[in-house]
Amino acid sequence: MTITREYIQYIKVNKTMQKLTPEAKKKKAARDLAYAKTPDRRAKKAHAQKLHRNTNGEGKQDWDHKNSRWESVKQNRGNDGLGTKKESGKKYKVK
Repeated sequence: MTITREYIQYIKVNKTMQKLTPEAKKKKAARDLAYAKTPDRRAKKAHAQKLHRNTNGEGKQDWDHKNSRWESVKQNRGNDGLGTKKESGKKYKVK
């Protein structure tokens, strides 16, 4: 079997996607949207956008609300290598 570039791309995409039924996808989309629109998430998003507008050269980094500093996207979204389950529900500083 010859491994093509398209096959490798297919594997990469399908490896990270959740296998959900159409009904489950709709419910998940509704849950995700409801969570993204909570006052806390909106405040954090507005704060991060404001910081990105006011910085020079920090465009490829995320603001870590827990440590109040810039971190790489990988480090911030992965909770500094600890995963995201432990930090669920924590209160972060939003100025």
